[in-house]
Amino acid sequence: MSFKSIVRELREMKDGIGNISRRGAERKQHWSNRTRSHIVPDVAFSDPIEQGQWANLPPELLLDIISRVEESEASWPARSVIVFCASVCKSWREITKDIVKTPEECGRLTFPISLKQPGPRESPIQCFIKRDRANSVYRLYFGMTPSEDERDKLLLAAKKIRRATSTDFVISLVADDFSRASNTYAGKLRSNFLGTKFSIYDSQPPSDAAIQQRGRLSRRFHAKQVSPRVPACNYRVATISYELNVLRTRGPRRMHCAMHSIPLSSIQEGGSAPTPTSFPQSFDEKTFSAPLSKAKESAIEINSSGFSRSAVTVASQEPLVLKNKAPRWHEQLQCWCLNFKGRVTVASVKNFQLVAAVDPSHNIPVAEQEKVILQFGKIGKDIFTMDYCYPLSAFQAFAICLSSFDTKPACE
Repeated sequence: MSFKSIVRELREMKDGIGNISRRGAERKQHWSNRTRSHIVPDVAFSDPIEQGQWANLPPELLLDIISRVEESEASWPARSVIVFCASVCKSWREITKDIVKTPEECGRLTFPISLKQPGPRESPIQCFIKRDRANSVYRLYFGMTPSEDERDKLLLAAKKIRRATSTDFVISLVADDFSRASNTYAGKLRSNFLGTKFSIYDSQPPSDAAIQQRGRLSRRFHAKQVSPRVPACNYRVATISYELNVLRTRGPRRMHCAMHSIPLSSIQEGGSAPTPTSFPQSFDEKTFSAPLSKAKESAIEINSSGFSRSAVTVASQEPLVLKNKAPRWHEQLQCWCLNFKGRVTVASVKNFQLVAAVDPSHNIPVAEQEKVILQFGKIGKDIFTMDYCYPLSAFQAFAICLSSFDTKPACE
C-alpha cells in the first residue's frame, strides 16, 4: 500500500472517530439525565470500539508510518492528521507523542500543550490576532496573515471582561467557551484600575514537577458535575508594567515584562526554559475542538507569595525581564519607527517589540540582547500580527499582546 493511501485512510479514520465521539456524548447526556440529583466525576464510558485494521499494527511499522506522516504534514490544516493518529488508541497516542517534538526543537505547533511550551530559538512562529469589538473577543490564529477562505487554525481566544476595579482577559483553547470551570480554560490576564500593571495567570504551573505536586489543586471537572465552591487554580507567571506618561513628553509607551516562570539563565549559553509536557488535568486532544458546558465559578489566585512558590519561581533563580525596544524618530515622516521586517504595515500606539533587559554583568551575548523575542503590530482594521520565539510560549506571548489592547490614558 502506498504512503498516500495510508494518509487517505487516516483522514477517513478521523470521520469514524468523530462519529464514535458523538455517540458517546449522546449516551453520556442520557446518563446525566437519569442521575441529575447526584454529583459524579467526569468519567468516560468505555464501550468496545471498533478501531479497524490499523489498531494492531506492529510497533516498528507503526513508528515508521507516523514518522513519515509527521515529516510530510508540516503545516496546518494538513498537520491535523497527526492529531488524528494520536486519537486512534493508546498505543498510537504514545508513539505519536514520542515522535512529535516541542516547538523549540521543530518550530511547529501540533498538540494543545504546544501552546504552553517555548517557541523555536531561531525563526519565530508567525501568528495573527483578530479583534471582535462587538463581543470584546480576541482570537489568535496560526499563520502570517488571514486566508481568503477564513479556515485559519485557531490557537487561543480571549474575552475581555470589565470589572469595577480591574479588567480581565479570560483565555481559552476554544472560541466559544470562556468559563474558568472548563477544561479549555488556559489562563487569564488581569489589569489594575489604571491599566498600568497587568498580571498573567496560568491555569497550570510551568513545570511537570509542580504539576505532580499540585495535581489535585489544578484538576478541573465539568461545572455541572462539581460544586461551584471548588475553585480553579491560577498561577501568576508574569507581571507587565507600563510607565506613566501623564504629560506625554516621553514618546511611545514603555513597558517591562517580568517573566517569573522563566529564569534569566534560559537565554544564557546552555540555558533552558521550563517546558511542560502535559496538562495537569485529564486532557484529551479532542477537547481542542469540543466546547464544554458554560458556568460561573470562583477562582483562587496563587502567586509567588503563597504556598505555590516552587511552582512559579523556578528554583529561586533571577527571572527574565523583557523591555520594549526603543523606536527611533524619523525626521521625514515625523513619527517613531521600528523595523518590523514587513510584518507591520499600519502605525499604531499598540505596536511594539520586546527584547531582553539584561545587566552587563550577566555576560549575555550582544546578539542575544538585541534579539526580538516578541513583536506585535497592526496590519489592518482589527487585525494584528504576533511573532514570538524562545523562551516565550504562545500563551505567554498572547497574554502580553492582550495587555496592549486595554485602554491606558495615563501611559500615552
